[in-house]
Amino acid sequence: MADFADSIPNPKFEGRLPSTPMNPAPSVSIREALGQSPVRTNPARLLYAAFALLLVVVTFLGFQRFYLHGRAYPDRVIPAPMLPLIVTHGAAMTGWIVLFLVQPLLIVGNHRRLHMTLGKIGGGLAAIIVGVGLIVPIEVVRHGPEFTLWGLTRRQFMAIPIFSVLLFGLFVTIGIWNRRRPQIHRPMMLLATLSIIAAATDRITGLSELYSESLWGRVFGPYFPALLVGALFLVVKWLLTWSFDRWYSVGFAALVAAWAAIMVVATSAPWARIASFLAG
Repeated sequence: MADFADSIPNPKFEGRLPSTPMNPAPSVSIREALGQSPVRTNPARLLYAAFALLLVVVTFLGFQRFYLHGRAYPDRVIPAPMLPLIVTHGAAMTGWIVLFLVQPLLIVGNHRRLHMTLGKIGGGLAAIIVGVGLIVPIEVVRHGPEFTLWGLTRRQFMAIPIFSVLLFGLFVTIGIWNRRRPQIHRPMMLLATLSIIAAATDRITGLSELYSESLWGRVFGPYFPALLVGALFLVVKWLLTWSFDRWYSVGFAALVAAWAAIMVVATSAPWARIASFLAG
């Protein structure tokens, strides 16, 4: 009976290398003996990929007229002198948002080397976005029609894209500087993308009407949807990991404060002088 009992596989020790007189060390799993570790997916990595996909969808919805018909919002023809600039800006922004989705997927798939290589391309795209993004709103004022958005004239509204792209550049710079510190790099890249996503959300038909007359609309203007997305990310990440993301929280708080400040600066006398100088 003892021999028969010993021949029955014990689930507790199945798949493990037994100790022997020649090997008195504690038993280890076959996977460990072969140098393999269990595949574990960090939920935070999947979360970054999920929110990147959300921002890709938002970008397409906001700029669908540009992508599908080559026209500006709401359905205006892009002035010929501005067309090369707008196409360059749109291509760089599209490249960034697609890369923003690809990069966390590469990390999930453990393709770190490719992730680092594409990161260099991302740095180049960011430089183009900042450079061209500072020129486009000035040219819109010079060549585009008169308009009023969020109670702002076109010269006042020019503050929104200009300061947004400067915030984008700041967060990207911090992220690249800390590219080997993922706890800083990841949230900075997300915050960089959130800082410019208002350009897309403000073009989604009917979205701004839901909050434009509220206190949130008056304080944050077109930035309010991005604020909601950023806050949702913070809550979901905490629920998934039960940890407080200090770097993201500090960066997000600074971004929210900057958005409110931009809406105030846009109507100030100093900005009126700067806008007149830039646009002529």
